[in-house]
Amino acid sequence: MRTSPTILHLDMDAFYASAEQAAKPSLRGKAVVVGGLGPRGVVATASYEARVFGVHSAMPMGQARRLAPHAAYLVPRFGLYRAVSEQVMALLRALSPLVEPLSLDEAFVDLEAEGAAWDADSARAVGRGLRADIRATTGLTGSVGLAASKMLAKIASEEAKPDGLVLIEPGTERELLAPMPVRTLPGVGPATGDHLRRAGITTVGEIAEAGMEELVRLLGKAHGEGLYAMALAHDERPVVAERDAKSVSVEDTYDIDIHDRVRVRGEVHRLAGRCVQRLRAAGRSGRTVVLKVRRYDFSTLTRSETLRGPTDDPAVVRESAARLLESVDTTGGVRLLGVGVTGLADYTQEDLFAQAASERPEPEPEAEQPRPAAPAVEPAPAERSWPAGHDVRHAAFGHGWVQGSGIGRVTVRFETPYSGPGRVHTFRTDDPDLERAEPLPLVPVPAADTGPGESSAEAAGERETAEERGTAGEREAEVGQEGG
Repeated sequence: MRTSPTILHLDMDAFYASAEQAAKPSLRGKAVVVGGLGPRGVVATASYEARVFGVHSAMPMGQARRLAPHAAYLVPRFGLYRAVSEQVMALLRALSPLVEPLSLDEAFVDLEAEGAAWDADSARAVGRGLRADIRATTGLTGSVGLAASKMLAKIASEEAKPDGLVLIEPGTERELLAPMPVRTLPGVGPATGDHLRRAGITTVGEIAEAGMEELVRLLGKAHGEGLYAMALAHDERPVVAERDAKSVSVEDTYDIDIHDRVRVRGEVHRLAGRCVQRLRAAGRSGRTVVLKVRRYDFSTLTRSETLRGPTDDPAVVRESAARLLESVDTTGGVRLLGVGVTGLADYTQEDLFAQAASERPEPEPEAEQPRPAAPAVEPAPAERSWPAGHDVRHAAFGHGWVQGSGIGRVTVRFETPYSGPGRVHTFRTDDPDLERAEPLPLVPVPAADTGPGESSAEAAGERETAEERGTAGEREAEVGQEGG
């Protein structure tokens, strides 16, 4: 068992909201809520200023608006968050080869792996240096926990929030844990917590006092023994550098139920394409295609199809997802759709597209239909979407972000991460001088760090696709909730 506090846990502070505040000078020090803004949207994260009003992650957005009506409500910009996350993870990997990312904003690091730290003093120095490097590189803050195990390091980082560092000295672990609620321990969710409470166990110290036999009786052998060990501060889990993903998936929740079958097919087609984009970005392929459908009555159906071999071909995944959709009744309406790929591998089967084509039944010949007459008036083009918080550029006013839009108008505040609070202007949604823009880096990139013809915004990280920027209700399945 490790005796030195050389396991580091980093948790970025209110990551999505803090990134938005850093990007938008007019929002610094103010309540900011990031998430889906539709009637069924949920909070992804809230700034500390918003948390004062009781807003927290996973809360329905409608409830958040009632608690903090004057907060800024923004649609997530996952391209920006991933770019900043890559910068943070690069700093962690410079400390040790053993880095275990848990999400975009959270990771464990084993500081002993290459001698970055070997005792409390050296670990504390590394933690301080890391926090300074993160602030210099990204303009954001992170909280650091240091301990002899992963469980304790994560508890320490929670104690350190926001923008702090806590080191748990060896020998003090049980004293520290004893008064904490049972939900502090990994694996103790609401159901287990209620079960223990009914047995008169509400703190970690009471778990230790109850003894292993009582916990096994209450929770079963595996869960009871594991929980008892953690209550005694025993956690032997190593930091695992590569946490192999079991699946890649995307899903969207819709503000209004979709009843049109043609649109449902179109959404599945689009989701399959985005899923393959992520699959290829990860350098993986998959063998099983999964379709997820949540209907109007909240019933959730999943259908899957296993191919002959792994693929990353968008045509194959789209055809498979379309076949799966045919087995699902969507006449009552659909509120969520998702497409995923499991059975991941590092190679592809090149002939799978031919397989998919050969298995597709030949279409029945159709009688020739008379062509409809051309409409007398061309339909009006669809109104451009301007998600709140996303980046725009105006030919005269430069870079800005969308404060809000509706009734044919869009309001933009023109400012950058490096300016002061900017001025606000309102335009028609079809103004030809206004266009979508890429996020700017939160900290200016020195000219020498950008390649020929590359802007500092492009150097900041990956570019979002138009679909990702324009889908206000999307929930990124592999990102999950961000709450710190």
